[in-house]
Amino acid sequence: MSLWTSFVGWLGYYGPRDMPGTQIPVPLDKTADLAAPVTWDTAMQISAFWSCARLISETVAGLPVEFYRRDNGTEAEPMDVPLLALLNGRVNRYQTRTEFFETMVLNLCTHGNAYARITRGAGGEIISLFPLMATQMETRVMDDGSRVFMYYTTKGVVAYAEDNIWHVRLFGNGIIGMSPLAYARNALGIALASEKRVSQVFLNGAKPAGLLMLDKVLTPLQRAAIRTSFKDLAEGNNDSLLVLEAGMKYEAISMSPMDIELLASRRFQIEDVARFMGVPSVLINDTASSTTWGSGIEQIISGWFKLGLRPYLTRLEQSITVNLLTPAERSQYEVEFDFDDLLRADPKARFDGYQSAINAGVITPNEARHEEGLEPMEGGDTLLVNGTMVPIEQAGRQGATGPNQPAQLVVRTEQQRRLRVVRDVQRGADGRVIRFIDREE
Repeated sequence: MSLWTSFVGWLGYYGPRDMPGTQIPVPLDKTADLAAPVTWDTAMQISAFWSCARLISETVAGLPVEFYRRDNGTEAEPMDVPLLALLNGRVNRYQTRTEFFETMVLNLCTHGNAYARITRGAGGEIISLFPLMATQMETRVMDDGSRVFMYYTTKGVVAYAEDNIWHVRLFGNGIIGMSPLAYARNALGIALASEKRVSQVFLNGAKPAGLLMLDKVLTPLQRAAIRTSFKDLAEGNNDSLLVLEAGMKYEAISMSPMDIELLASRRFQIEDVARFMGVPSVLINDTASSTTWGSGIEQIISGWFKLGLRPYLTRLEQSITVNLLTPAERSQYEVEFDFDDLLRADPKARFDGYQSAINAGVITPNEARHEEGLEPMEGGDTLLVNGTMVPIEQAGRQGATGPNQPAQLVVRTEQQRRLRVVRDVQRGADGRVIRFIDREE
């Protein structure tokens, strides 16, 4: 560490550093002593942290990966792009696409970095992607600016050049991403300490620790006998009635869960952990302050997609394009995770949307049927437009022969004139109504 680095460290100005050497994704300073040790294993035992990591990983991994041609926007076929064929099948000898992306996103959303070893064929095409655990990876920046990835295993250390590693990262110093697990350690430590306290309370039968007070001095034998007699009171293993005699008094010396607001603290930790992970707490079954799975769930998912999940997808899309596609493929194709199924509305809203799009000439009826998984119908590949919509200056006119020709007023011949009925109503002398009807063809 240089003198300047030591100086800014003394002043407390650590944070992301951009310099040669080992890159560190964890905080170099701490705000407080941890209430409980925080590791990967202990953090994953907190239900809120587990739920957030699972929700992000499984949601992203469940989205189809699509390749679109840049010239006309049509979908590419797996036979056209070798990488698309790989991502649609077995990504490596152990994992399918869904399992592969679950592992990658789990490392990304918890450690801030995801790594995969790239294996290429004789022609330079990618034939395998194998995930490497972020906790075993060390990223070093050489003096010339190149990166070397050091992977620690039980058999030793393996060094990889940057061309052989696919690296996806969260925000940080541009070389590695900052670890949410490490920066959330205070909140996770409090949650773990709360879990430990709850376990101790119930292990003791929910009975607080206390003192037995007597008004005389006891011998060692008497003290041991009393301790044995009231052992159940201390350990909480027996709910039978205990009798205090000879002026004994019992006084609790530990605070009850109600006194320390343990329940409220545990509820707050759900929100705090979810805030670190970028997930609305309602999506991990937090019903403390709002109702769930009602009419607003679509808006919640839509908001989470835009502000929480979309950044993960954008990182993956751009990283696949830049790091896994060849220069020729990058100029022809763009990568996108298909999010339509996740935002899929209810049937009524979907069909109302289809109707509006078809009437406006945006999609064909067969395209709408394809979205619903239905077979195409004959004549359904033609774009339609609502015929009642005409320019206001042409209102009342018919017979326009083209978009640039004004509509002509059609004058009907004598034979085509509609039946015209003229009624003249008069009243006769006897009060009856006499109708005189003149009909003209």
